[in-house]
Amino acid sequence: MSAPAPLSLDTSRIRAITIDLDDTLWPIWPTIARAEAVLLQWLTDHAPATAALFSSTESLRAIRNQMVELRPDLMHDLSALRRESIRLALTQAGDEPDLAEPAFDLFFAERQRVELFADAHDTLAFLAARYPVVALSNGNADVHRIGIGHYFKASLSATVLGIAKPDVRIFHAAASAAQVQPHEVLHVGDDAALDVQGALAAGMQAIWLNTPEHPWAHDKHGTPPHATVANLTAIRELLQAIPEALVQPRR
Repeated sequence: MSAPAPLSLDTSRIRAITIDLDDTLWPIWPTIARAEAVLLQWLTDHAPATAALFSSTESLRAIRNQMVELRPDLMHDLSALRRESIRLALTQAGDEPDLAEPAFDLFFAERQRVELFADAHDTLAFLAARYPVVALSNGNADVHRIGIGHYFKASLSATVLGIAKPDVRIFHAAASAAQVQPHEVLHVGDDAALDVQGALAAGMQAIWLNTPEHPWAHDKHGTPPHATVANLTAIRELLQAIPEALVQPRR
């Protein structure tokens, strides 16, 4: 069976941009690994029994993943999942459970120390000068703590809304935050299912940021995106051709 033809990006209807954060504006796993290493060192200093029982970042990540099964009510709140996983680790080791609060605060602060892709600032500045831009994430990154909040009209997350991509409701909430209709939104993200298929189902156009340049798995992901790019710079190149008269002023 042949792959479905990619959709054609209609730049004339774009009135707002929504954009994913983790792995779209920065690589997330180096950040998480560093934050887990900082957390493990903190536990070594303040909760040595827990550090002995969970002696590697892999074990800390494993108990965090276990918490998804133990507390499915927290599945859309990554901060709460991480905090409660730390509390569970402390409890199992016989340390004071209340240490979970300062331990998580340290982890969360380190999680915000992301290293943006080299073309992220230029792309965000370009987009923000031409459109209202809304951050749309299933994660718990804080665009203001990271230092990029000035590019965004709003920042929505699964943690705040209690719903996550690819649920169309989170995309529709982002369109409302930008004060446009969903069909006037262009969504940018790295995840074929969560970002592309979610945005398409919500009636938006979608650009797939495919940095590894994987082939589109059409049998798995269905309808392809309106455009596929290997880096953020290519998004600027796609949109630079739009006449200024058609660009929605930033509100």
